[in-house]
Amino acid sequence: MRALTVRWSLTDAPDTAAQELRSYVEDSSHARFTAMPGLGFKTWRMRPADWFEGCYVFGSDSEREAFQTEFTAGAAQSPVSVIVGSPPVLIEPCEVVGVAEGAAGFSPTPNGEPAA
Repeated sequence: MRALTVRWSLTDAPDTAAQELRSYVEDSSHARFTAMPGLGFKTWRMRPADWFEGCYVFGSDSEREAFQTEFTAGAAQSPVSVIVGSPPVLIEPCEVVGVAEGAAGFSPTPNGEPAA
């Protein structure tokens, strides 16, 4: 699977960044990427005060490349860059070798909590 990892450092971000990032994902980013053409899935990961990351998995190399080109051009002005006060430290294509759904199931929710 064709993927793109984008990571921002949070080491110099404002103290409010982690909560602002959670709110951004829940209030707008999740909706933006839900059902996005060419995107298989996206995950948002964070280690507060350390880093915040988006991992995008696409159906083809060309879809990943097109998204990467567009994203990279505006990365410094992206909503996450504005929240953390700096551009991404990493924009890297990669391969997702496999995905497994465990017995607890998968629930695509905007706040990472199981669906009610």
